[in-house]
Amino acid sequence: MVSEAPPFWWQKAGWQAWLLSPFSLLYGNIAGRRMRTAKRASVPVPVICIGNFTVGGAGKTPTAMAIARAAVAKGLKPGFLSRGYGGTLDVTTLVDPAQHRSADVGDEPLLLAREAVTVISRKRVEGAHRLVKEGVDLIIMDDGFQSARLTLDYALVVIDTVRGIGNGHLVPGGPVRAPLAEQMRHMTGLLKVGNGHAADPLVRMAAKAAKPVFVAAITPQEPQDFRGRRVLAYAGIADPAKFFRTVEAVGGEIVERRSFPDHHHFSDDEIADLLQDAGKQNLQLVTTAKDAIRLNGHHGRAEELLWNSVVIEIDMVFDDPNAAGTIIETAVVNCRARLLREHARPSI
Repeated sequence: MVSEAPPFWWQKAGWQAWLLSPFSLLYGNIAGRRMRTAKRASVPVPVICIGNFTVGGAGKTPTAMAIARAAVAKGLKPGFLSRGYGGTLDVTTLVDPAQHRSADVGDEPLLLAREAVTVISRKRVEGAHRLVKEGVDLIIMDDGFQSARLTLDYALVVIDTVRGIGNGHLVPGGPVRAPLAEQMRHMTGLLKVGNGHAADPLVRMAAKAAKPVFVAAITPQEPQDFRGRRVLAYAGIADPAKFFRTVEAVGGEIVERRSFPDHHHFSDDEIADLLQDAGKQNLQLVTTAKDAIRLNGHHGRAEELLWNSVVIEIDMVFDDPNAAGTIIETAVVNCRARLLREHARPSI
């Protein structure tokens, strides 16, 4: 198991997906109704949500970071709102990278907190108000597109062009989180990542619905020269194969690849195995920024593993350098219109 998603979700629909289709139908009805009818709370600043159609990673976190950097360049003070998946704290918390560990707040919030004010909250509305109190003038939600708790001023849905929407079935028969027509209706824009073709049908649907389609690629921040280097690549993320492709793209020869579940906290035995196998075959250990964040402050030999690993930091780079700015400007305009409508509404 390489993530919380079973492998058959990412293959052509087989007997498992069809066997589970009655449950998928029920799940889809509930998820669709929630997106359609839920009463959403409003906050006095623009809210951009970075979501995806499916369970599992498509590049939401690097996208959120790219938009935050563009916001800072525009003179704004962005703040991130995350659920804190993988962390144990269940109260609304301002993330402090100097104090918190991934076991407390989750790995993604620690990465986000390096860029801007970050709040984790199981209650998104409460978390959003905390960010406003912290003085942010733009909220970027990492996930939460289907949760229908907050009024969104821009919903950017990220889709990976290699995995697409997998077998196309709804949870539990597939990875899709809510009926696609409903998700498309609530989506403001689509971001396709990479140069595969699995997302093409969704791109056509978005174009038909007159929704803008942006294009981006995951790019290593400081491309290390891995040419001729034999490596042991390990990753505990939703789509480890994407990381392995990145390692190969910078010239690494992957002799051993190890996949762990998303947000995985390594056991002492797993750490010992990685160190031993790399040492035995004289391989360079290579991992992701998310895995490095989880190893930091971990018990046992985690520090040794981190010290011996090359960490590949990535950026989400838009094909159009103005894309992130356009998304922010649209969110600001939509927020102004929303606040005017709310102000004009007669009080009861």
